[in-house]
Amino acid sequence: MMHAFTEFTTNAVLKISNESILQNYVSAKPLDVFAFICTNTTAAQVVIDNIPVTINPHSILALTNVQYFQFVSGQNLRVYFFNREFYCIKDHDKEVGCAGVLFYGNEQNPLITLSKTEQTKFNVLHDIFIDELETKDNIQAEMLRMLMARFIIKTTRLLKDKNNASAQQQNTKNELLRQFNVLVEMHFREQHSVQFYADTLFKSAKTLSNSFSKFNTSPLKIIHERIILEAKRLLMYTNKTAKEIAFELGFDDASHLSRLFKKHTNLSPSEFKKQLEITN
Repeated sequence: MMHAFTEFTTNAVLKISNESILQNYVSAKPLDVFAFICTNTTAAQVVIDNIPVTINPHSILALTNVQYFQFVSGQNLRVYFFNREFYCIKDHDKEVGCAGVLFYGNEQNPLITLSKTEQTKFNVLHDIFIDELETKDNIQAEMLRMLMARFIIKTTRLLKDKNNASAQQQNTKNELLRQFNVLVEMHFREQHSVQFYADTLFKSAKTLSNSFSKFNTSPLKIIHERIILEAKRLLMYTNKTAKEIAFELGFDDASHLSRLFKKHTNLSPSEFKKQLEITN
């Protein structure tokens, strides 16, 4: 059964449903909303940016609005869809701290496994969501946004716990990495240099490199991986040429993207496209 909230003045949308809402995605297409998919006693199968993903029982998968999504199978799911007009992740980042962790983070498809205690808590929160969706009054929108904030905070905490971010020093480095990821998501199409992000964060490029080495990554690697991910999406799901994609991603010369792409994938953009055509 579908439960939906819409706010015509802002175009805000929140939808809570079972797997029926995912039938629109039996073929891969842009998600265009933020989403949580929650499994019950059985696993679900999805494809995200052409990568098959298994959502194990009693787990939550977080999805961003920029991903390409395909639903393969799953039963007794709980699915939450909301757009940025309903709850803007970046505008509310100070409240929930999820940008760069739950959404737009290093972990492309973050999965959270729930303990029995957490299952009970999320079941209660779900029931409150449904009750509020059925309550039509002048504070409904505010209540629903508060509940979504709570849902996001809880999942973000669980993901951070999963990633062992308990020590204060580790927390500081995680926060820097989180802020860096958010900035990359905002600017990767036009800013490719580490120095830009270092200046924005009031850090030196060396400080960023030293901090991120603890996570077996580097600032430049994060920037390049985000560019390559977007290039793959455009090659897989659009008819844009490699040259058009290069210009869209901020390269004055398409050969520069081609070299970067080949360094990361061992294929040129055109070879990658041909391989997709063969496998499909």
